[in-house]
Amino acid sequence: MEYNIFLIAIIALNVIVSFKGFEDQFFFRKYQFHIGSIRSGEQARMITSGFLHVDIPHLAFNMLTLYFFAPIVYGYLGSYSFVLIYFASLIFGSLLTLYFHKDDYSYGAVGASGAVTGIVYSAILLEPRLQIYGFIPGYVFGIIYLLYSIYGMKAKRDNIGHTAHIGGAIGGYIFTLMKDQTLFFDNTFIVIVLAVPILIMAVMAKQGKL
Repeated sequence: MEYNIFLIAIIALNVIVSFKGFEDQFFFRKYQFHIGSIRSGEQARMITSGFLHVDIPHLAFNMLTLYFFAPIVYGYLGSYSFVLIYFASLIFGSLLTLYFHKDDYSYGAVGASGAVTGIVYSAILLEPRLQIYGFIPGYVFGIIYLLYSIYGMKAKRDNIGHTAHIGGAIGGYIFTLMKDQTLFFDNTFIVIVLAVPILIMAVMAKQGKL
C-alpha cells in the first residue's frame, strides 16, 4: 500500500486518543458522544467521540478496516478528498445519531465506525469490481451491511452504534458523488443500488418504524 501521511495521521490520532481514554475515565467521559451534554452545548463531542474506542479490539477493527479501504478512496480522489469524506462521514454519523436519540439524554457512544463506514461506502462506489473477503461483491456487502444496521436500529438489542454506521454511509455516499459526479454515468448501477438501503431507512423513519 502506498504510504499516505493523512491516513497514518488519522490512525495515529485514533490510537493516541483511545489509549488516553482507556487509562483516564474522566477524559473518556468528557469527550464521548453523550446526548445530554451535546444538547447542553458541547457539540465538539460529536467529533471527539469518533476518536475514542471502548477497548483495543474495537479500535483495531476500525483501524484495520480503514487501513484496507482508504487507499481506494485517496487513490481515486486524492488525499484531501479522503480526509473530507472521512470527517463528513463522522459528522453525518453523529448527526443522525443525535436525531434518532435526541430525547434519550443518557445515550452515549464512542468509535470511528461512522467515519470508517463512510470510507467503505465511498470505496465501493469508486471501485465497482471491489470484492469483500475475496468473493463478495462490494455493493452486495454494502447493501447487506446497511440493511443489518437498519435492523439493529429497530431491534435495539445490542450496544452497537447502528445509527452512526448508516449516517456515516450516507456521508460517504453523498460526498463521494459530489467529488466525482462522473460516477452517476460510469457506475450508475452501483450508485442506484447503494441508495436503496438509505431510502429504506428514510421511509421507515418517516413512518415512525425506527
